Amino acid sequence: MPESLATAIVLLNTDIGAEDEVLEQLSTIDGVVEASVVYGVYDIVVKVRARTIEELKDVITNKIRKLPKVKSTLTMVVVEGKTFERK
Repeated sequence: MPESLATAIVLLNTDIGAEDEVLEQLSTIDGVVEASVVYGVYDIVVKVRARTIEELKDVITNKIRKLPKVKSTLTMVVVEGKTFERK
């Protein structure tokens, strides 16, 4: 991953039973690089990447949060340069 990309982890709550539908919708959004349905307090965990923080906020605010069956989100912006990823 290039150091210049802004990254966020977004935790989603969906309407009951809508996880698969929301997961499918997330797969069509540019900037969403990974999403998984999970057990626990949240229903879906999403990784979002963009060139700038402004683009990142746009994807989260205007695309993910406005999906019809998304009830709530919790966004965690990753600290630039403070991450690693195993291949």
